[in-house]
Amino acid sequence: MDVLEPAEENVALLIENGDLQSEESPNNHTRDVHILSSAFLLIFLAYGAAQNLESTVNTEENLGTTSLGILYISFTVFSLFASSVVRSLGSKNSLILGTTGYWLFIAANLKPSWNTMVPTALYLGFAASIIWVGQGTYLTSTARTHAKDYQFHEGTILGHFNGEFWGMFACHQLIGNLISLALLRDGKGGSTNGTTLLFVVFLGSMTLGTILMCFLSKRDGKGEEGPPKPSTSFYSSMVSLSKLVIAPLCDKRMLLIIPLIAYSGLQQAFVWAEFTKYIVTPALGVSGVGGSMAVYGAFDAIVSMRIDSKQIILANHILWAGSVHKENTA
Repeated sequence: MDVLEPAEENVALLIENGDLQSEESPNNHTRDVHILSSAFLLIFLAYGAAQNLESTVNTEENLGTTSLGILYISFTVFSLFASSVVRSLGSKNSLILGTTGYWLFIAANLKPSWNTMVPTALYLGFAASIIWVGQGTYLTSTARTHAKDYQFHEGTILGHFNGEFWGMFACHQLIGNLISLALLRDGKGGSTNGTTLLFVVFLGSMTLGTILMCFLSKRDGKGEEGPPKPSTSFYSSMVSLSKLVIAPLCDKRMLLIIPLIAYSGLQQAFVWAEFTKYIVTPALGVSGVGGSMAVYGAFDAIVSMRIDSKQIILANHILWAGSVHKENTA
């Protein structure tokens, strides 16, 4: 019978009791990406479809269109301060808080009036600003941690995680508008049946998305979460914020891309408000808005994925050409 040395005996006892592991396995952070992607899909399939209907369902004194205008003005203003809010609350808490604005906006559509739609549109502007900053912060932190734990290339993991998120997000217009197509019916005298049921279904979808957010792991990456330092004064914070806002405007690349951003905003405003109200509704009725926008969403997703793949191929060709030129000139 073999006699164990004292050191070997201690190791054997630790292994037997489960107190020693040969190597601590890192967490699989892809779970959080799945949860985040699914939560955003559930939330935005409801919001996207509801947004398409605002100019055709809430037509009294252009309540729907005006609410969307107020919403995006609020979104623009609060975006200047969103990063500070996310740093203070943390990315996970910001994501959960951000969902409340979308939930309240859909709930206001059950009883649309100036007293319900305008305040919720203002609050949704704030909520949208922090949910999108929180999303970018959380996804980047998750990718970096996953790459570090598994010794992967950070850029590759960041590309995979963003690809999964935006691939699922691109489906929200298709799914949400198909639900609208299934539930809405044109009534007599220009009325629309099924709006209450539709918004109740959307509220249920958003509730599920909000619950999913609660299952995200808390990210405590360096520089990502935690309140600002107490020694920092309000004046210093405002000066720092002003520099962050103004500095990109001194970059000619940013100045060149501003017209594209403005054009994209105008295009989306036309599709969500004017196109559905003045082109789709007269031809197909309010119930046809869901079907037409579902087709729009499907082609948007397909073209986006195709363009992304072409961009990757083009980038690889540019890198290859650059390396060949460098070798030839060396």
